[in-house]
Amino acid sequence: MTSLQVRVQRKSQEAEGIVALELVSADGRPLPGFGAGSHIDVHLPNGLVRQYSLCNSAAERHRYRIAVLREPASRGGSAAVHDLVKEGDVLTISAPRNHFALHDAPRSLLLAGGIGVTPILCMAQRLATWGADFEMHYCTRSPARTAFREEIAASGFADKVHLHHDDGPEAQKLRVAELLKTPEPGTQIYVCGPGGFIDHVVNTAKANGWPAQQIHLEYFAAAAQDTSGDQPFEVKLTSSGQTYRIPKDQTIVQALRAEGVEIMVSCEQGVCGTCITRVLEGVPDHRDCYLTDDERVANDQFTPCCSRSKTPLLVLDL
Repeated sequence: MTSLQVRVQRKSQEAEGIVALELVSADGRPLPGFGAGSHIDVHLPNGLVRQYSLCNSAAERHRYRIAVLREPASRGGSAAVHDLVKEGDVLTISAPRNHFALHDAPRSLLLAGGIGVTPILCMAQRLATWGADFEMHYCTRSPARTAFREEIAASGFADKVHLHHDDGPEAQKLRVAELLKTPEPGTQIYVCGPGGFIDHVVNTAKANGWPAQQIHLEYFAAAAQDTSGDQPFEVKLTSSGQTYRIPKDQTIVQALRAEGVEIMVSCEQGVCGTCITRVLEGVPDHRDCYLTDDERVANDQFTPCCSRSKTPLLVLDL
C-alpha cells in the first residue's frame, strides 16, 4: 500500500469536541487525487492507525482535510489526534481509498449524523460543482456540535442543506419516514454517522420500498457484539497446510498473531476492509460493517479481525 508523508499545516477547532487537520505534502508535490467519499489511513504518534474521511473539495490537490470527533470511549485514535498531533508534525498516511463513492444519478439524498458529515460534505461539494440535483440533511446534537456550520452557510449550495439539532424545536428535526416515504426511481441515498442513525435511515428506506442498490452507507465504528455464545473453532491456512485453534475469547487475527502469522489489519472492527480474506471452505459468521448483504451471502470472503465461524473449520486463502 502506497505511503505518503504529510505535514500538519493547520489544526483547528471546528466544533465542540471536533478538530480538523489540514495536511499538505511534506515534499511540496501535489497530493494524489481522490473522489468524494474517500478516506485515508493515518499513522498516529502513539502507533495506532485509523481511517478518516476526506472532507475538503475533491478538486484540490494541495491539501487533504480530515475532522475527528473526540470519542469518550476512544481506543486511542481520536485522543491521539486531539492531544498528540500538533501543527508542523509530519505524519505517514496512505493514498486515498474509496468504498463510498458517488454514483451517476438524476438526484441524490445526502444524510449525515454528527461526524458522519465528513464524507457527506465532500459529496455535497462535488455534486454542487457538477450542478447536480441533491439535498443534504445534517443532524447533530446542537449548533455548537455542528462542524463546518459556517463553511456550509457560506457555500454556494447552502440552500440545499437542512440542519437538524436534537436540542432545537420539534419542527426542525429530521423526519426520516416522511423524507423517504416514497421511493424515487434513480435517486441515490448516501448515509453516514453513528450506527443507530445509519440503521434507522436504511431500515426506513427498505421498509418503504427503496431498492437496496439505491442505498449507500459507511460506518465509522462497529456496533458492540454479543460474544457470550462464542465457541472455539479452527482455521486452516492453504499456504502452509497448518491448522490453528481459535479460542472463544480471541479473534482470528489475535490467535494467528500469537502463532507468528500476521494478517494486515487497520481498524480491527470490521469497518475498513483492510483484512478481507478469501474463504475456501466453511461458513463464516460475519460481524463486519464493510461487506454488502450479497457479499455476506456468498460466504467466500470475510473480515478475520472480528468475524468468526459457524462451522468447526474455516479454510482460508492465507
